[in-house]
Amino acid sequence: MRLRARSALVAAALVAVLGAACGGGGGDATLGPEVAPSTAAVPTAPAGPPLAYVAQAIVPKLGIYSQPGDATAARELDNPWVVDPDYPDQTVPQVFLVEQQRADGWAQVLLPVRPNGSTGWVRTSDVHITANPYRVVVELGAHRITVQQGDTVLYTGRVAVGAPDTPTPTGTYYVRVEVKAIDPTTVYGPYAWGLSSHSDALESFNGGDGEIGIHGNNDASVLGQNVTHGCVRMDNDAITNLTKTLPLGTPVTIEA
Repeated sequence: MRLRARSALVAAALVAVLGAACGGGGGDATLGPEVAPSTAAVPTAPAGPPLAYVAQAIVPKLGIYSQPGDATAARELDNPWVVDPDYPDQTVPQVFLVEQQRADGWAQVLLPVRPNGSTGWVRTSDVHITANPYRVVVELGAHRITVQQGDTVLYTGRVAVGAPDTPTPTGTYYVRVEVKAIDPTTVYGPYAWGLSSHSDALESFNGGDGEIGIHGNNDASVLGQNVTHGCVRMDNDAITNLTKTLPLGTPVTIEA
């Protein structure tokens, strides 16, 4: 079940999540009061060969350690985390893509921080780890997104990606937050997924930290082009259907 938004969010709320990503190519670069987060605890994944494992925090303050066995955390993350401090009721569970698990009670996880690819260690007693058979692959050169469940391709289609000056960063990331648009006719389309990725070209954008996202569009003619500030735009019907299926923590691989 998804978190039901109790009010529409103003621009800063989602911009804080999708800061760098979403302007350019014929659309508004501000969200206005058109979006509200649609998030959920990570569900148990359907049967099928897992492609990844997702860790969801089960403590209110999750310690992130530099090395397994460290006595003191390098940082703590609030769980759930607040999308925007002005809207403290709009919270999202802390989820992470698991890099590796150890038998001594530690797991290495991918962190949603700069620089891209940063990792840390968590105590497995502080998280719930779930198998996830889903995977998203974005091929920048081919302008193509593919969504798989195990070996089954659920969807493939064209996307718009970052312009030359604001390229979409390659690497492995994960879906950190899902947002349903109150007005689906904006540049963001009906849904947006905030990723753990950050722009390498923009330190900040519209008041946010330059996070990258995948979202719909209000002009399908841009699909297949390099026109965004770093976000990936895709077909509106496809992202609507996939948001009903993909859990938070789903891995997203962005390839050249």
